[in-house]
Amino acid sequence: MKSILIASTSTIHGSGYLEYLLDELKDHFNSVKEILFIPYARPGGISHNDYTEIAAKAFIKIGKSVVGLHEYNDAKKAIANAEGIFVGGGNTFVLVAQLYKNEVLVAIKNAVNSGTPYLGTSAGSNICGLTINTTNDMPIVYPPSFKTLGLVPFNINPHYLDPNPDSKHMGETRETRIKEFHAFNTQPVIGIREGSWISVSDDSISLKGTLDARIFEHNKSPYEISTNTDLSFLK
Repeated sequence: MKSILIASTSTIHGSGYLEYLLDELKDHFNSVKEILFIPYARPGGISHNDYTEIAAKAFIKIGKSVVGLHEYNDAKKAIANAEGIFVGGGNTFVLVAQLYKNEVLVAIKNAVNSGTPYLGTSAGSNICGLTINTTNDMPIVYPPSFKTLGLVPFNINPHYLDPNPDSKHMGETRETRIKEFHAFNTQPVIGIREGSWISVSDDSISLKGTLDARIFEHNKSPYEISTNTDLSFLK
């Protein structure tokens, strides 16, 4: 039975790392003692060790230990044996390039489809979709492919921001960028605002958290969905 949390972010304004999700994570990783953390996205270019330490300090609050995937000689075996998996945020292109380099995308997908509970935040959420073509990140490295885990039948845009009518910024909005994506692609895209997440339990997919999400479908006007909405219609 698949058990997946796809969160927009690891940290909301005024809160510590994963703090807003801890109650949810305590339940999500209820049967797990040790979580395998994949630190490949390296936010700000920090080391794998430093990033793993950040995750460990958060999970110790709910009685879970954390070990980094980079600490293992056999990454595929570590994933296959993991009790739970967490892929953190950072740069999505860096993350995906490293996943392909270490040949572990299939191993992660197989583990999650076999019931290993998975948490993704930001970049770790992007890879749950069909592709990473709707990430907000700069392509600072070039992965072999933009195709990723496909754990949900749509693309994801974490950290979704609404247009600010008072802003003097003249660049494209997130909505404009996603419309550009749909000029060449047809899969739906979900814009997840900070503090919200998508919960997957076997074949059930739903929006959770405090905020609405924005849905973009090919050749349709964007629209809002409220928290606790069933997203199975996007299959």
